[in-house]
Amino acid sequence: MARLAFTKMHGLGNDFVVLDARERALELSEDEARRIADRHRGVGCDQIIVIEKPRNGAAEAFMRIRNADGGEVAACGNAARCVASLLMRETGRDAVKLQTLAGVLQASGLAGGAVAVDMGEAKFGWRDIPLAREQDTLHLDLALGPLKDPVAVSMGNPHAVFFVPDAEAIDLAVLGPKLEHDPLFPERANIGVAQIVARDRIRLRVWERGAGLTLACGTGACAALVAAARRNLTERAAELMLDGGKLRVEWRADGHVIMSGPVAIAYTGALELA
Repeated sequence: MARLAFTKMHGLGNDFVVLDARERALELSEDEARRIADRHRGVGCDQIIVIEKPRNGAAEAFMRIRNADGGEVAACGNAARCVASLLMRETGRDAVKLQTLAGVLQASGLAGGAVAVDMGEAKFGWRDIPLAREQDTLHLDLALGPLKDPVAVSMGNPHAVFFVPDAEAIDLAVLGPKLEHDPLFPERANIGVAQIVARDRIRLRVWERGAGLTLACGTGACAALVAAARRNLTERAAELMLDGGKLRVEWRADGHVIMSGPVAIAYTGALELA
C-alpha cells in the first residue's frame, strides 16, 4: 500500500483534499478519486486538488482539479485560493501564479489570511459556455419548476444562474441535478440560485456539477455577480453570501473577475492507495 500525504483545506466550507505531486508524479483513476472524496469511506471532500510542477516558468505550480465524482474539471475558485495560500506560505511571497486547464490565475494574500484570485475574464458566447445550440446567454430558454430565465456564464466552467425572490425556498437538491444534466449543457453545468438582497449583496446557493450542493462555490459566486451586473440588478462589485460564509467579487472594467475571501487548513494526514 502506498502512503500519500494530504492536506485537508476549505474555503467557506467548500472543502478539498490537496495532494502534492511536484516531486513524485501521481496518476489517480476516477475510482481512486471517488474513494478519496467519499465522506463515509474516504477522507471526504467536494474536490480533490493535485499540485503539479508548472508546465513552464509562467507560474509556481499547476493545479489539477477532480470533482467528487472523479471527473476532471478546469476551474475551481476556492481551491485556487487554498492552493495559493499554501504556495505563499511555502515561498514567503505575497503573490503567486497558478496554471490550470482554464489558464493562468494570479493570486495574492490579503489582511487576516484572506486570499484574492483573478479568475480571468467572464465569457458569454454560447459556444464558450458551451451550449448545445445557439441561444441568448442573457436569457436562456430553460425552466424547471419555479426556476426560469437563467443567465449563462463561463468562468472556465459552465454556469447557469437563476434569479429568485427567496434562495432558501428553492429545493436545489431536487432541481439541481436535473438542470445540471439538461441536454442544453453538453459538458453539464453548475446551477446557481441567486437572490438580490441589495445592489451590493447577493444571497447565493449552488449545485455544483459532479459535487452536488456545496457550502460555497467560488466560480459560482463570480458567475452570479457577473450575471446580476449584466442584468443591471447589482453594481459590478458585491458581497456574495453563501451557506458557508461571504465572498467579495468584483467584475472589473477589463472583464476580469476578482474573488476574495478566507481559506483554512482543517488538518493534515496520510491515506493509503492500493
